[in-house]
Amino acid sequence: MSAIAEAFARTRQQGRGGFIPYITAGDPDLAATYEIMLALGRAGATVIELGFPFSDPMADGPVIQRACARALAAVGEQKRLTVADALAVAREATRKIDAPVVLFSYVNPVLQYGFERLIAAAKESGISGLLLTDLPADNAARLAGFARGYGVDLITLAAPTCSDERLKTICAHASGFIYAVSRTGVTGTRAQLGGEARTLVERLRRCTSLPVALGFGVSNREQAREVLTFADAVVVGSAIVQLIETNLGRPRRELAAQVEALARELAGNGHAETKAAAISYLVKETH
Repeated sequence: MSAIAEAFARTRQQGRGGFIPYITAGDPDLAATYEIMLALGRAGATVIELGFPFSDPMADGPVIQRACARALAAVGEQKRLTVADALAVAREATRKIDAPVVLFSYVNPVLQYGFERLIAAAKESGISGLLLTDLPADNAARLAGFARGYGVDLITLAAPTCSDERLKTICAHASGFIYAVSRTGVTGTRAQLGGEARTLVERLRRCTSLPVALGFGVSNREQAREVLTFADAVVVGSAIVQLIETNLGRPRRELAAQVEALARELAGNGHAETKAAAISYLVKETH
């Protein structure tokens, strides 16, 4: 059983739905990314998605686009943030958290690095899964084979516009979980979820026994609860990244505490008093 499968099994045993937060590596810097990953682990994340910043994040809305731009601009002497940097911060964080980490990227940076080289390096760095947003389902077989060889799950995306035949192809090469996209378009918070999200999850259930996580548009606890009435997990990205953007300039641990508070709220893990105590403790640690 993979680390991701074990994480979902634990979540089911605890009688709760899964919570999968997304953050962009290097936003606002790699040291902050490390602290935020630890905070998400404390908040009860089932899986953490660590996005590698890309210069053309075509599936992402303005919030994550700006996060990618910040991460790519926050450079040191090396002049650019590298895949190796993201893997290094994941390696350090996974030593201290139970939640498995999925590396979220686009195909181009992976092609530059090399498919098999990346999967081998990801495994060595404690990465449990790989999700390539723009990987065509028809071309996933070869990468899925590499991933299986290294014990890394290949997470695939499914959209409401997919035909039943395409959903079967998507599910055939997937492992870990299926990422169901709640609607067409790009990532970003939305006032409400559409009915097509529930329908997509029902269609996927007929194709796979893997857990189905729903994302794209979830921005508050009420929406997260709604998702968990029909999906195995909820994915939240833009709402968390927006909070990071709002708190730029704060000390790293204080920023991480703010993220932890939001993550606990979204995951339904703890009350306001608990969240306030966590923030107070971590703020004290920064001084």
